[in-house]
Amino acid sequence: MGYGLPSKQTVNVVGGRLQARSVQVGGRLWTLDGERTVQTTVVEVVTAKVRDVVDVVTEQVTFTVAADQMLGTPDGWVHARDAEGTVLAWTHARKLCRERLTIKPGYEFGYMIGANCSDGTVGKNYVSLVVNDEAFASRYAACVTAATRLPARLESVTRPSGYLRRDVPGFRVRVVSSYLADLMRQYVGGDAHHMRQRFPRVVLRDEETFEGFLDGYVDGDGFRPKTWRGRLLVSANVAFLSELALVVGARFTPRTGGRASHLVVADSWSSRGALPSEQHSLQLREMTWTQVHEVRRRTTENKPFTLYSYRLDPYPSFLINGHLARQAW
Repeated sequence: MGYGLPSKQTVNVVGGRLQARSVQVGGRLWTLDGERTVQTTVVEVVTAKVRDVVDVVTEQVTFTVAADQMLGTPDGWVHARDAEGTVLAWTHARKLCRERLTIKPGYEFGYMIGANCSDGTVGKNYVSLVVNDEAFASRYAACVTAATRLPARLESVTRPSGYLRRDVPGFRVRVVSSYLADLMRQYVGGDAHHMRQRFPRVVLRDEETFEGFLDGYVDGDGFRPKTWRGRLLVSANVAFLSELALVVGARFTPRTGGRASHLVVADSWSSRGALPSEQHSLQLREMTWTQVHEVRRRTTENKPFTLYSYRLDPYPSFLINGHLARQAW
């Protein structure tokens, strides 16, 4: 029955979307390489006439392809006609055009995450920190720029104080980047709310990064006592502190009655054993899975469908409304 897409079906090209019939040799298409999005180039366009195609109905959208078109699943490539009931590799098509960051590991990276976990806010397309301490805000801004190369500047703001019952001066660092916001959610388990976030194990890649994380967290929700060498971390998220306590080998007893708990991390924590070094991806996982609800066959008796298929280099796959498909073998 042939490979390819009907003429009006759109594909994800670099810069937006195009109908299949408008894609030309030399054009660049988006695709997936593992969990990241990459670009591939069209080196040949082939057309064919068929009388049967299928509509693939997923959780995201309905798209139309040849019945033999190969689609990406967890078990490999399957024909579109056989895709009902499985899941397809998928990425948010609307996020393909955004700037991708190269994250630099190290102390500043750890500090940025620690400060966000303690006192930061992760929005839909931004990350921000609003505090009273100008030095803390300045350190955070410098670490964000060092770790992400994104410009982060300090702003003077006012915010209401429930205790004083008046507005008080403060300082804000706000970085607009949906990529960074998604990264922060990924690092803490998907939900960046302070009561639901998980301990970000990405900071366990080395001791320098972990020390940065501890300093960033303490600057937000904690302090260094004057009578002994160490840090005291404060949080009402018991699961977060419990996991961190296991990492540093510290005893932790949660407080009851909904009150914030304290975790004592002595500076000598590293003498109790080596840091459990773990290598987690610093880059954003842009691929996920979407369910195929139905595959519907479409047949024409009069004018046949014109299918457009592509030969690609260096990657042999491309995206159809964010769904992964493959060129003909």
